[in-house]
Amino acid sequence: MSGYVFEQKQFLPISAQKAWDFFSDPRNLARITPPQLDFKIISAPEKCVEGSIIEYRIKSLFGISIRWVSLIKDVKAPHEFIDIQEKGPYRYWHHRHHFEEVPGGVLIKDVVHYELPLEWMFPWLNRAVIVKQLNKIFSFRSQKLSQIFEFH
Repeated sequence: MSGYVFEQKQFLPISAQKAWDFFSDPRNLARITPPQLDFKIISAPEKCVEGSIIEYRIKSLFGISIRWVSLIKDVKAPHEFIDIQEKGPYRYWHHRHHFEEVPGGVLIKDVVHYELPLEWMFPWLNRAVIVKQLNKIFSFRSQKLSQIFEFH
């Protein structure tokens, strides 16, 4: 697989099942997405299962609203699932969500493989913009998850 890889880990003092219940509900995506992305679900199931499609809109780096369609695959409840961008801003997006039961809680591991469109024209774009943006998004998500689950 070519392209780039972004990884993040976070410990939460909850069970893998509780993490699964939260992450498999598409309505929770808005709760853990930075407000400046103006995340809005267009259509989604109540719970993600194998083959689920989630369609939403987000603001791009340039403030333009874009449509993103994700396909949920390789569901192994309550331990992992993958969302694959069917339509959206990336040439390729493969996000593995993994929930590992550890002493005192769950270790959430996110591994994103991605490729950028027109990368040959803008080889500097990933390092200068995309990595920073992903760090901001996942940092916000981490803070929100800590707030939501810190005392549960």
